[in-house]
Amino acid sequence: MIRGRIHTDLALEAKERYEEDNVEIRGVCIEEEYNEEKDIRTTLVKIETENGARAMGRPQGSYLTLEAPNLSIPDEGYHREISEELARQVKKLIPEKKELTVLVVGLGNRQVTPDALGPDVVDNLKMTRHIILEYGAQAMGEQNMYQVSGLVPGVMAQTGMETLEIVKGVINETRPDVVIVVDALAARSTKRLNRTIQITDTGIIPGSGVGNHRNGLTKETLGVKVIGIGVPTVVDAATIVQDSMEKLLQTLEEKEKKEFLEEMIPPALYSMFVTPKDVDETMKRLSYTISEGLNRVFC
Repeated sequence: MIRGRIHTDLALEAKERYEEDNVEIRGVCIEEEYNEEKDIRTTLVKIETENGARAMGRPQGSYLTLEAPNLSIPDEGYHREISEELARQVKKLIPEKKELTVLVVGLGNRQVTPDALGPDVVDNLKMTRHIILEYGAQAMGEQNMYQVSGLVPGVMAQTGMETLEIVKGVINETRPDVVIVVDALAARSTKRLNRTIQITDTGIIPGSGVGNHRNGLTKETLGVKVIGIGVPTVVDAATIVQDSMEKLLQTLEEKEKKEFLEEMIPPALYSMFVTPKDVDETMKRLSYTISEGLNRVFC
């Protein structure tokens, strides 16, 4: 029960919560793969039924998680491998068309470093839509020609508008075939902080991981296929407290564990979010890794 109060945007962690309680969810299946050479673990959570969607608190669809322990380390070779894997997985989700129009939306607040992942990714992308519209597909010299455009809609406190309203307006004008939404996420495990990438074909609900529920960017709301890409950059303080007491908690019965956590963790910690002190450099590396993966797909 206590763990259920901890915020997370990762479908993998939502599934793990039920496994800890020895509860099986019908309509949800998991496929795992581990690349020992690259040290990358890939986990695909498929929510196949309405029952599974209700239990998981997420729409039906596929949620792919790339866990890379060294993702937060400044190793260019390793980050290149992650970019290649990200490109491979995104290619599976985009429509198979020779000429594809793509809109990449970078969610988040540039002025808040842990929330600047989306805008930073868009900054590093190679935009091609304006070139193709001006000079034609031949100007790029590529066999498959993708028109890539980008949008950084900001947050409601800056614009006074819902992100959905802004994105829908751009979609109505540019008519993309697919929208890719990039956002910073929240995790409930410190070991996945800045070391995990989630890719989903269900879109993204901005701010859901930290309790700020905005209108979702999904196929249903936008009328076009939406791919969500996110990295957990924050955890709530209650997560850190639980992680630090993990060995002690293992010695307690479930009822004792619940009573102990309710006494030890004040409610305020569930709304307090923290991030590592080197988040500035980490965001630069992560945004570049994701943008390079997308550039591999479209350029």
